[in-house]
Amino acid sequence: MSLLKALSIICGLMLHVSHGALNTNYCAPRKTVPYQNELKMFREDGISNYSTMLMRDDLGLLLLGAREAIYALDIDDISVRKSEVYWPVTEEKQRECTNKGKNAEVECRNYIRTLHRVNDTAMYVCSTNAFSPTCDYMTFVGGQLKLKGKQEKGKGKCPYDPLQRYSSVMVGNDLYSATSINFMGSKPALRRSSNLALGTEDKSSWFSDPNFVHMDFVGESFDSSDGDDDKVYLFFSENAIEYDFYSKVTVSRVARVCKGDMGGRWTLERKWTSFLKARLDCSLPEPSLPLIVQDVFLLKHQDWRKSVFYAVFKPQSSLSQVSAVFAYNVSIMRNIFNEGKFKTSIFAYNSHVKWVMYTGEVPVPRPGACINDVARKMGINSSLDLPDKTLQFIKENPLMDEAVPPLTGGPLLVKRGALLTRIVVDSVLALDGERYAVMFIGTENGFVQKAVNYAGEMFIIEEIQLFENPEPINILRLSSTKGLLYAGSDFGAVQMPVSNCSRYDMCVDCILPRDPYCAWDFSTGRCSSVHSLPPSPITAMQSLKEGDVSQCPQQDPVAAVDFTLVPQNNIQLSCQLHSNLAQVIWRFSDQTLHSNHKYYIYSGGLLILSANESDAGLYTCDSVEQINGRTYNRTVAVYHLQLSSEPGVEDSTTPGRVTSLGVAVGLLSLFCLCMGVIFCIWRGGRPTCSKEREEAAVAVRLEGLRYLNDKSEI
Repeated sequence: MSLLKALSIICGLMLHVSHGALNTNYCAPRKTVPYQNELKMFREDGISNYSTMLMRDDLGLLLLGAREAIYALDIDDISVRKSEVYWPVTEEKQRECTNKGKNAEVECRNYIRTLHRVNDTAMYVCSTNAFSPTCDYMTFVGGQLKLKGKQEKGKGKCPYDPLQRYSSVMVGNDLYSATSINFMGSKPALRRSSNLALGTEDKSSWFSDPNFVHMDFVGESFDSSDGDDDKVYLFFSENAIEYDFYSKVTVSRVARVCKGDMGGRWTLERKWTSFLKARLDCSLPEPSLPLIVQDVFLLKHQDWRKSVFYAVFKPQSSLSQVSAVFAYNVSIMRNIFNEGKFKTSIFAYNSHVKWVMYTGEVPVPRPGACINDVARKMGINSSLDLPDKTLQFIKENPLMDEAVPPLTGGPLLVKRGALLTRIVVDSVLALDGERYAVMFIGTENGFVQKAVNYAGEMFIIEEIQLFENPEPINILRLSSTKGLLYAGSDFGAVQMPVSNCSRYDMCVDCILPRDPYCAWDFSTGRCSSVHSLPPSPITAMQSLKEGDVSQCPQQDPVAAVDFTLVPQNNIQLSCQLHSNLAQVIWRFSDQTLHSNHKYYIYSGGLLILSANESDAGLYTCDSVEQINGRTYNRTVAVYHLQLSSEPGVEDSTTPGRVTSLGVAVGLLSLFCLCMGVIFCIWRGGRPTCSKEREEAAVAVRLEGLRYLNDKSEI
């Protein structure tokens, strides 16, 4: 047993070191919900890449685009298929594609990339079509989904390459799209497809090897004091032209154009005259390369000035495991474009181009500005009337000098471990009358994290495993009216409710997660959805900011479980905590226990080595959780160990008894877990939010502690 004790002490020291390295800036989910079969799922054998979605609440449909297929699914239950359309690539197109050097079974297939609403029954759909982008109209009439068969070229509307990021938005009957417009993927453009088509200049100062992420529309003309125009915003990353480094550095950007832009008359003819771009400030507290934007969601407010863009960022270096969420206010973004300084290029020594802040006189009307009341008073009623001096300036200098600052001055959430991939945000009205922005964030290993900011405190309510196997979430869509979230991956699509309040049986379990969707209903004694509660009288309770459970009914004491103690045997007492953020405290006869040569405390319980007569008595396991400066202590399990009535007789069925071989295997496995934690620290420095540690712990419990739970003699 001396070797086992040594391993136990070493492991305890290692875990102590690992806990000492934690940083509270790296949030951990309070609850982890493992994969559950009851989630609604859709997939079809032989079909992959479920990465395009269009919600049609008016038709009761979720339209799902995949590789060579489009499905009309019941929006309330996506496992119910209403109709489908298959759009395979022709043999001729596939042959042309492979002759140009592309992979026949991967690249030379037809991937649905665009789905937009046109009217009550029609949609606009575009696909890669074996590196020959094609668009068509699609209808849903009489319960049947049909392609109209009026195919048109999709160049500039849809990417050639199925692996290339792309974005588009339909504004009225006009399609705004950001993609590459040639086979090689070397000519990026932001285009408007309409009766008056516009595009970007083919210059590196406009786009420098960009990766397009998201596009959205903001109706800034509404209630505008200066007769301003509506805007289309584009989020992307690109090589930074303004940084003078030995190697290329990628930065995250936002660009915008005006809806009423008609291009220039001579200069910038059929080109955007309002194209401006700025860097997104996405700095972390610790030094690092700029983060790269991955996904963006616009949480719209009735007053568009209060609308907020939420953006997910990943690290630029593959050595880092830190990703983050930032928020950007539309009004602040607008002010930078409307009033900020420009950058301009100058020739430095050795004919080297350097980008600096422009300090000269800015032409009037202001370059890149939409046509407003000031311009109209000057006799300029459209961009076609803009003077050449203004157009030449914006043609050469579309980059703003100032970066767009985050709404909170820094990241909303910083996460270490599995990288964040996608985000949607819901505005939830709570019982206190306030609205809370609840973020649903997809990860590269198939989880969705549900997080909310309470007065500057970032809190991850839970993480939910959507897919049985680790699958990157490629798309997230939210239906606030239905209270449903939809996620797509290469494997399939999953539907989950925004909250499952019925999961919480007791008042404290309902209040401590601080879920804006849930409240404890005193009249029914259940945890219920806030939306299902009667408007009055108020018989329900939430405590979102404080997590105060003092008004909850007193819980019944936990009944003690009797265990038989056989001297010299090893005993395991289990204790499952209700929160990942809680710490476990074991007490024996009112004395707090610590891991040593006698006891080993781990996340699943307590191990008593070589028990003897003095170990008989009452053992209590408490869960201790810090909530907004308040400590909540809850007794989870109580055990009463009694000496065997027949001394010297070993009962192989004694609950909690573990053999020496079981202890050996268990401790060796725990030692391996400790080494895994040390490796995690070596990789990233702080494993608080790292799924590697959690997965290692699960593996240890399944394999190593299998013997600890085995009640029979080996």
